[in-house]
Amino acid sequence: MKKIGFFLMNKKGYYVLSKLIERKKRIAVIVSSRDANLKLDYYDDIRNLCLSNNINFFDRNDDYADKIDADYLITIGWRWLIKGELMKKLIVSHDSLLPKYRGFSPLVNMLINKETELGVSFLYASDKYDCGDIILQKKQAISYPIKVNKAIEIIANLFYESIDEIFDKIESGSDLIGTPQNESEATYSLWRDEDDYLIDLHQKAEDIKRLVDSVGEPFLGASLYINNQKVRILDIDVVEDVKFENRDVGKVVFMNEGKPTVVCGEGLIIINEMIDDISKESLLPSKFFRIRFKGKKL
Repeated sequence: MKKIGFFLMNKKGYYVLSKLIERKKRIAVIVSSRDANLKLDYYDDIRNLCLSNNINFFDRNDDYADKIDADYLITIGWRWLIKGELMKKLIVSHDSLLPKYRGFSPLVNMLINKETELGVSFLYASDKYDCGDIILQKKQAISYPIKVNKAIEIIANLFYESIDEIFDKIESGSDLIGTPQNESEATYSLWRDEDDYLIDLHQKAEDIKRLVDSVGEPFLGASLYINNQKVRILDIDVVEDVKFENRDVGKVVFMNEGKPTVVCGEGLIIINEMIDDISKESLLPSKFFRIRFKGKKL
């Protein structure tokens, strides 16, 4: 019987692991890692699930390279290169329909770009990231507005369905045949950092809402500044625009039950949930009307 292990982390990894255990699939080893970019990274949940089911567990910082006994290794949500002999056993998962959105943060970037379907790809590892032959792909249509947490649930289920199919093929002795990618269709998705959370209020209100929805829970949340105080904007709605004599982007024009309505480059947004970046305390209902929000500069 072929042995299968995983490099996995975060909500997607925990979901797949729990489903495989539920189906009594044999898992040789798990390697996981904490993720400082998430409010909840599921690291402890993954570790405890392994311990309670007698699955070998290693942290990314452990000396595990010579201790892994597996014929196949599959990544889920993994963000680091795996080199050496382990690479020869590696099947990489990716949160997009390759060759589109190779690279970093594909799911968030797809949501920001308002893609009409989400998808996952499983491929053989290669020297260049996300360029290997594709073993399996699955997709699902979506509609907007959609929050990233819901999108992650969709992706996690696509991951599980794919891995369940891969498990069945391996256990039946079938070959996992890969298909080369069409390089002419390749696009790349850039890594994101704290600057990318900052809202550009000169954009359309609809585009701003999509950003807020795309980087919310479990991520840190979109951000703005009030004076020099950074605030996290966790939930907004687009509201009907009005005519301005001078369209001064970032100013509050209305206050509805303590929720500020903010002028955008095109349209208006009402802020439903806003917290202080440091204390994480709610800043609504607001005690002030004359507020100017500042975001990404043109």
